[in-house]
Amino acid sequence: MYISKSFIREVPKNLQPRERLLTYGERALSDQELLAILFRTGTREENVLNLSLRFIDHFQNLNELKHSSIEEFQQVKGVGPVKAIELKAAIELGYRIATSAVPKYGHIVSTKSAGEWLITEMADLHQEHLVVLFLNTKNEIIKKQTIFIGSVNSSVAHPREIFKEAVKYPTARIIIAHNHPSGDTQPSPADLHFTRRMIACGELMGINVLDHLIIGQHEYLSIHETTDLFD
Repeated sequence: MYISKSFIREVPKNLQPRERLLTYGERALSDQELLAILFRTGTREENVLNLSLRFIDHFQNLNELKHSSIEEFQQVKGVGPVKAIELKAAIELGYRIATSAVPKYGHIVSTKSAGEWLITEMADLHQEHLVVLFLNTKNEIIKKQTIFIGSVNSSVAHPREIFKEAVKYPTARIIIAHNHPSGDTQPSPADLHFTRRMIACGELMGINVLDHLIIGQHEYLSIHETTDLFD
């Protein structure tokens, strides 16, 4: 949702971003309006809403802002060090809020809490990462470990690598997770085959495989909840 560049000072005050936020709440504002509140002022040549629109167009999508530097922000005309620093701080604060509920070692974890946590950890990875949560009998996290970086249909994606790590700790259960850089959370045939092997090996080892999560950019999929592999 963008506001037209004709939106200038003569627009009634109650339609300006800060007043709209107070009246309708932050969810009602466009990306452009939220950024305008952070920037506060424009330049002599353009108002803050136009500057905000041009800034967003420059980076194409909000996800790019997360990976951009203060220096890259300043490449946009009208954005000086103060605006760039304040925006970087706001992005970091948002990240810290998003990860503030991350389960710690010793905390009880569920498929839902693990999935929501791992979205913040894995959504922006450009390669597939296979991560395992090792849990005790109370579903408390003993350890989180990245087993490998690659693809689950690679020869390195072998259950023995996971269970070799599991037996180092008092592991009763595990949750497996890997990301799809494409953002599509639908499991591939290789994902399902790997899950079957993990369940079978877990039964032999006496270590219960609780779930295999596929992490996308904004959501996760539970293979336990969406297939009959765990029945």
